[in-house]
Amino acid sequence: MRTELTISGMTCGHCQKAVQEALQQVPGVQSASVDLAAGRASVTGPADVQALIAAVVEEGYEARVAAPTSAPA
Repeated sequence: MRTELTISGMTCGHCQKAVQEALQQVPGVQSASVDLAAGRASVTGPADVQALIAAVVEEGYEARVAAPTSAPA
């Protein structure tokens, strides 16, 4: 299972690292990567979406499930 999140409030590499480490601590996360420039996080594994959002909020940032991106036709 893959979950995409939109993250608000990240301004630097430290922010990116903090969010990524917080996501990786959530039970069920197999991997997590955070793109600072895009303001997005990609999480793989059967983790609870609300737990992922809560982990980001606890670090001081905002998170929501990202709208799916459509593939070019």
